Amino acid sequence: MEDANIQPLSSLGAVDPQKARDEALQKDPAKRDYLEGRELHKKGEYAQAGMAFHNALMGFQEKGNEQGVANASDRLGDVCLAREEYADALENYQRAYEICEKEEDSFSTLALNKKIAAVYKKQGELDKALEILFDMVEHYQLTKNPKGMVDILVVVAEVYLEKGEKQKAADSYYTVSSIHKNFKHKRMSEEFAARADELSKG
Repeated sequence: MEDANIQPLSSLGAVDPQKARDEALQKDPAKRDYLEGRELHKKGEYAQAGMAFHNALMGFQEKGNEQGVANASDRLGDVCLAREEYADALENYQRAYEICEKEEDSFSTLALNKKIAAVYKKQGELDKALEILFDMVEHYQLTKNPKGMVDILVVVAEVYLEKGEKQKAADSYYTVSSIHKNFKHKRMSEEFAARADELSKG
């Protein structure tokens, strides 16, 4: 018969990570609101997600947690974008961008730039979108990131098409094609070259 006072061996192991996380979240309501917002956003419940991110933002601001403010602002921007509230989306993304720039977090500023360009594109401010996209192309050139270059050049081509500038869109696709060619991606290279040829003829 087991001695009732002896703890089972399992209880001597590491603390349950879920329990530890829950306890930490109890102490940090802003983080709890932020995580709740992420879950709601995933489910497409944008109004409630917006409220949760707003509460998280207020909480992070009170604590002077700049990283938290940047994250909550970024997510609020996503909610506004999903709800087609473009001016609010822009404001939130730019607030997050300023913090990330100050922290010299180039990975986050690039991600935010992409979102800001998307907002401008949605608003029909195509020249502003292009300005940001070209900055990103330049960054990817300097950091020798061909995948990043290709991704952004495809967006550049889409913006040119919206502007009705087919030849410039074609030139972007030709550049994408040649990058793929350099990396021996024969099929992708041919696909983009064909798209470019079609636009050049048009």
